Amino acid sequence: MWIDAPRPAEETLRCGRAAAGTVQAPPLSTHDASGELLERAGDLEALARAFDGVRETRRGRLVLVEGEAGVGKTALVRHFCDEQGRAARILWGACDGLFTPHPLAPLVDVAELAGGELAEVVERGGFPQEVAAALLRELGTRVPTVLVLEDLHWADEASLDVFRLVARRAASVSALVVASYREHDLGADHPLRIVLGELATTPVIEHLEVAPLSRAAVGRLARPHGVDPEKLYRKTGGNPFFVTEVLAAGERRIPPTVRDAVLARAARLSRPARRLLEAVAIVPPQAELWMLDALAGEDADRLGECLSSGMLAATARGVAFRHELARLAVEESLLPDRGLELHRHALAALGDPPVGPPDPVRLALHAEAAGEAAAVLEFAPNAAERAASLGAHREAAAQYARALRFGDELPLDARATLLERRAHECYLTDQAEEAIAALRHAVECRRGLRDRLGEGETLRLLSSLLWCPGRTAEAAQVAGEAVALLEPLPPGPELARTYAELSRLCMNADDVAGAVEWGEPAIELAERVGDTQVVAFALNNLGTAELLRGRQEGRETLERSLELARKAGDEEGVARAFVNLAQGALRWRWYPLVERSVEAGLAYTAEHGLDLFRLYLVAFRAVVELGQGRWAEAVDDAALVLHEPSISTMPRTYVLVVQGLVRARRAEPEAWAPLDEALALAEPSGELARIAPVAAARAEAAWLAGDADAVRRATDSALGLAVSRGVAWVSGELACWRRRAGVREEPPPESAGPYGLELAGDWARAAEGWTELGCPYEAALALAGAGEEDSLRGALHELQRLGARAAAAIAARRLRERGARDLPRGPRPATRRNPANLTPREVEVLGLVADGLRSSEIAERLFLSRKTVDNHVSAILRKLGARSRAEASAEAVRLGLAGQR
Repeated sequence: MWIDAPRPAEETLRCGRAAAGTVQAPPLSTHDASGELLERAGDLEALARAFDGVRETRRGRLVLVEGEAGVGKTALVRHFCDEQGRAARILWGACDGLFTPHPLAPLVDVAELAGGELAEVVERGGFPQEVAAALLRELGTRVPTVLVLEDLHWADEASLDVFRLVARRAASVSALVVASYREHDLGADHPLRIVLGELATTPVIEHLEVAPLSRAAVGRLARPHGVDPEKLYRKTGGNPFFVTEVLAAGERRIPPTVRDAVLARAARLSRPARRLLEAVAIVPPQAELWMLDALAGEDADRLGECLSSGMLAATARGVAFRHELARLAVEESLLPDRGLELHRHALAALGDPPVGPPDPVRLALHAEAAGEAAAVLEFAPNAAERAASLGAHREAAAQYARALRFGDELPLDARATLLERRAHECYLTDQAEEAIAALRHAVECRRGLRDRLGEGETLRLLSSLLWCPGRTAEAAQVAGEAVALLEPLPPGPELARTYAELSRLCMNADDVAGAVEWGEPAIELAERVGDTQVVAFALNNLGTAELLRGRQEGRETLERSLELARKAGDEEGVARAFVNLAQGALRWRWYPLVERSVEAGLAYTAEHGLDLFRLYLVAFRAVVELGQGRWAEAVDDAALVLHEPSISTMPRTYVLVVQGLVRARRAEPEAWAPLDEALALAEPSGELARIAPVAAARAEAAWLAGDADAVRRATDSALGLAVSRGVAWVSGELACWRRRAGVREEPPPESAGPYGLELAGDWARAAEGWTELGCPYEAALALAGAGEEDSLRGALHELQRLGARAAAAIAARRLRERGARDLPRGPRPATRRNPANLTPREVEVLGLVADGLRSSEIAERLFLSRKTVDNHVSAILRKLGARSRAEASAEAVRLGLAGQR
């Protein structure tokens, strides 16, 4: 019976936990006959160099060890730790390869080794920030220390929060932190991908890519076993795990799958030893010795046979498979009745453990596998609550889903409660469609109970979620249904929350009067019933509505909302305040306020696992970077958001605008694709905050292309909406693009900021205004509109500095039309020699990419850092419009750029 989704192979050995500073290599590994770890000398030297730097400077460093599953990351790090001998203290923690990871699993391992305050904080279930603080203090108590965090791709969100906080402060302790993960397992929406993106600019971080073995190394391992090395290499691709497992099976031929190799190896054991393997296989990531007694009985006596075979390894708390794939292969081979028997024994044993309280996470896993519905419904919600309290909201959502799979026979009120809790956890992690589906089922349950109060509250929650994907009309309708249900009932917090939700919908629609009309009754009722969270929510809406109109008092209202939410322990309310402070200030280009709000908000959302709000903040940061002329950073942040399959359309809309504008300004291909997608997302919402940025971006792209009619079409409806809402800044922006395109019409009655100055013909003061706001591109465009040669030359210089080739070409053409000579040439000739506008270094890097070299190999060849090479590759892909290295290589051949290095 399968419990967890199958995962690729990887070493998940745990023997390094047995004692600080003692790490042993497995019996069969990528060591040759002399004991040398094959083709890892450079990697070991890099780790040693990093550790020497820590010892010499007393400043910590973080080494990220990445590689595919089974490539030997664990063997490498173990070998390095072995080499340190008694010169260093080793603290080793590993993440669990569970479908629903155990919160803080690697920190539990580290805490057991370290003891003291860290162990106390972890044992009582401290918040991630408390665990991180205790860990940093522990690392500062004794030097030198090597902290290993293994398999971060399996880490739960709470563990990732601790890792993020420790990584940011690694320089403050005398320790080397080594974190391993599988690069290929990090999908676009993987939480670790986001953490690594946020830490990319941290100066103490180094990357170490562990490569597969070469043909020669595979041959050295294969020869003693009489196996054809070429066939072995072709079948395994040099993956050390596949190689060693195939060789360990003792077969004269290469098994068609690693599973066959694992099972063949297991078949060499005695029957009692195989039954013991089966018992260990169903209790990932490891089996305590007392658990072996409960599951295997007399078969537990064969533990020595399993250990000596290399199938199992000792851990700090028991035993585990050396490789996760081996565990999965054995688990999959179990007959259904055998699997059911083992999971039932595990459930009974874990219900009364000899040490400590029962673990609801493990109990829920075995209860589901055993088909024990009552046990699942008892333990899964408890596991969900614990995960949520630690900020591991994705794990909480998964546990609630587990409970609901067994909840068909629950009373309607209990089922509705589970659905509502799952919806909340899904909402916090931006799984809005799953949340919406859960709430629709909860509404049906409340309706079946004739629970008008509960139905109204659930409809209010549903309204809030429907807004995220831009279904604003439906959200308003559902909120109206909630009011109709609740108003006839005695007034309470549910009605106050619904009034506040309607206020929020009006605020997002730039309907200030509506926001006030619903917000003030919400505050009055919430204060009467003593609900501080609703007061903070309603104040948030009112403050945001004011800030979006450029009124500074809105900021004060929002900050008051933030403090109230903090005092009430309302994490969502605090995060919302940071988001709305940033969004309101962003409209008026008050970048310092945006940046402060984004920085504080990102720290808060990371600490509390609030993925949804984090996406908004990263998107706003990308818009600020675009406005400040930091286009490379803007594109990188846009990519962080676009790589996540977000249901909330506003962050995606904003970063699509960023991506499209950077491409249009640089005269790169495919500028319209992201702008078309942004329009498709924004238009159905009917909200100016979504529609206006898209309209302005499309107008700019059309203007840069010389298409005046497209400028008019892009701005017609958006300008009308902005004027009807009385939003002076947006009206002025859209009217300016129309004016630049030659549309002759009366400007809007209100046009704020530099836009108003430009519409009035005061180009110089408009440019000064943009400069004061920190917007160099807009300042250059204003100068370009002045008409005088000096202004145009200044604009051309600034546009060329920014890399704004499209606008620079327009400014240069206007200068030539005025008879100007000796114009700056813009990009260097070396950049213009190829049709993709690659720099000489980019051409050199592209040639090596086309040769099939990895980033680490290119870095070594060109004496560059890995990060610099990755930046060059990103720029090459962007300029070529390629989605992968393979596409870039093909495009290089087509353009005749291959071989130019």
